Amino acid sequence: MKNLWGGRFASGVDPLAWQYNASIAIDWRLAEVDIQGSIAWAKALAQCDVLQQSEMDSIIEGLYAVLAEVQSDNFQLQPTDEDVHTAIERRLTEIIGPLGGKLHTGRSRNDQVASDFNLWLQLAIAQVDEFLRILQTALVDRAEKDMGIILSGYTHLQQSQPILLSHWWLSYFWPLVRDRQRLQELKQRASVLPLGSGAMAGTPYPIDRDFLAAELGFSLVSPNSIDAVSNRDAAAEFLFFSALLAVHLSKLSEGLILYSTSEFGFIQLADAYTTGSSLMPQKKNPDTLELTRGKSGTIIGRLTGLLSTLKGLPSTYDKDLQEDKQPVFETYDNLCMMLPVMTGVLESLQVNAQRMQANMNPSILATDLADYLVAKGVPFREAHALVGQAVRLAEEQNLDLSQLPLKAYQTISPMFKEEVYQVFCFETAVEKKNSVGGTSSEAVSLQINKAKQFIDSQS
Repeated sequence: MKNLWGGRFASGVDPLAWQYNASIAIDWRLAEVDIQGSIAWAKALAQCDVLQQSEMDSIIEGLYAVLAEVQSDNFQLQPTDEDVHTAIERRLTEIIGPLGGKLHTGRSRNDQVASDFNLWLQLAIAQVDEFLRILQTALVDRAEKDMGIILSGYTHLQQSQPILLSHWWLSYFWPLVRDRQRLQELKQRASVLPLGSGAMAGTPYPIDRDFLAAELGFSLVSPNSIDAVSNRDAAAEFLFFSALLAVHLSKLSEGLILYSTSEFGFIQLADAYTTGSSLMPQKKNPDTLELTRGKSGTIIGRLTGLLSTLKGLPSTYDKDLQEDKQPVFETYDNLCMMLPVMTGVLESLQVNAQRMQANMNPSILATDLADYLVAKGVPFREAHALVGQAVRLAEEQNLDLSQLPLKAYQTISPMFKEEVYQVFCFETAVEKKNSVGGTSSEAVSLQINKAKQFIDSQS
């Protein structure tokens, strides 16, 4: 097989080995950024007189012709196209002749692919961030729409304390804030230009790398050519960001799956985001949420896979690094489905406030009952023990705390008075949690405003 690097080889590559080595099926999505990088490289070569002005113009014109074919899906891949870089150079040479062979002067595929990947990552980061912004907006919209609805919060999957549903929605907003912050930090680290590092030792031509960085939208140039061609931190960080984001989406999915069951019945998922059973006609399965939960495990696996690839590599570039793009591309594709689907689920679901209210047991006000005793001067630990006795007594009598007679309370402690029954109001309990970050209406309204401010600040 003919290729662009075979001058020192006496025989061709085994067809299976060629197929094994080729990456064109995976890295073709870098085609547009590869052409963008090549246009900038041609300009840099002309600046240092490696190319004449007319040669640069011809090369750039040819590259734009190749770009037009790529964007219109008219680019014809050939069996000899090992990767995206050789495919584009091959096509450029077909269009403008042997002059196309000058483009690669002073450049290696090592610094070329690292630059392409960082360029692509910056575009991918912008797209994922926009999907995250839309999902955050959906959570804030739900918090506003469902304001005033009370349900029981859960710890250890046991009813714990009453909260506003809006507070629950927003508990999934703030992890996405941290995700977006990580994404912006990653964008900064991906904005370092490897181009001009050559294969690993730099380029012998007086290339203006600062010009290249400005031309391609990078903030900095890489300070060390050896590190530049081997650095895949941005790929690993993207996968780590994605894995943690997927964990957050998985937790939200699990909550919605649980609350949509007949046992809870707190929400009803829209038909558009559920499926049926091939056997049981009554089923309405939360498959989209289950897929999100499942894909989180797959994304975590991609992260660990890339880290395992990177951990044992010697200095500079090794072919192992060809394994960097597939997990990142596949993860990106998954996020571009997961995030809009989760947004659609949130926007379309229906809340059953009556079921939430009916499900709450007055025992979740036990802490409020202890606080009632604290207000009378009883130390909290003593109050906790006294209320525990009341809970046990109510259970023995098959009553809830609000039904336990006053005399029974007073057998536990004379500090219990007639007004004790005022404690058993879910609304009052919620409104007392008025500290910053709490579940009262005022605190949640403040939280909604802060959430909106964050979204606006990132737009």
